[in-house]
Amino acid sequence: MERELTGVGSSVVFENDRVRIWELRLQAGERSGVHQHELDHVLVQVAGDRIAVEPEPDTAGPYKDYLEAEVTPGAAVFVPRGGIETAHNTGQEPYLEVIVELKD
Repeated sequence: MERELTGVGSSVVFENDRVRIWELRLQAGERSGVHQHELDHVLVQVAGDRIAVEPEPDTAGPYKDYLEAEVTPGAAVFVPRGGIETAHNTGQEPYLEVIVELKD
């Protein structure tokens, strides 16, 4: 499938030989670019009210179907590598998440 992938977040805030930490900021209604998670990661929701993940048909990640949920600030979720997806802020508030990629 031909497409241009973006980074998994808006910007990298820290990186060393063991981890890469991104922040993902989306305004209400905004979508991220299509991105691929090549590393296992932990995502931590910081702010917002609703977020959705829109998986690509060829995703190898755990989320195969559209998923929308309420944001729970402070919630941390381990996600295995392989997802190819778009994040969509379906809420009314700005969304902020921290993504900690775990390097092999």
